[in-house]
Amino acid sequence: MGFFFSLHQFADLALLALRIALGAVFVTHGLGKRRLWSMQPSERMPAGMLRNLRILSIAEPAGGLGVLVGFLTQLAALGLVIVMLGAIQFLVTKAHRKFTGENAGWEFEFTLLIVALALAILGGGKYALDRVILGI
Repeated sequence: MGFFFSLHQFADLALLALRIALGAVFVTHGLGKRRLWSMQPSERMPAGMLRNLRILSIAEPAGGLGVLVGFLTQLAALGLVIVMLGAIQFLVTKAHRKFTGENAGWEFEFTLLIVALALAILGGGKYALDRVILGI
């Protein structure tokens, strides 16, 4: 049992792992939206939705990069919390998805939301640029 009680000494490594995972997801997912800048509004992609997705094409990789390197980690993570709340709201109200089911649910988005919330509360840890640059 002593092994489990001593795991807290790896908290900063755990925060680093969470930052790498969350940052990688948002950087790659956000950069995939770059093609939206060359699209025109259509019946399938109305102007309002296209505008929101273009904003996300900037916000997701910026927030992901901030979390990844640990720069303004809590602010970046809070931004990603807001992005994920919007994504879940869209999936529930517009796409009518359940949490899980035969088709894709919104459990992955919920997981990203919770990881981002944890980083917004806990910060980036010892291995973040926040500590080097801002002394946090």
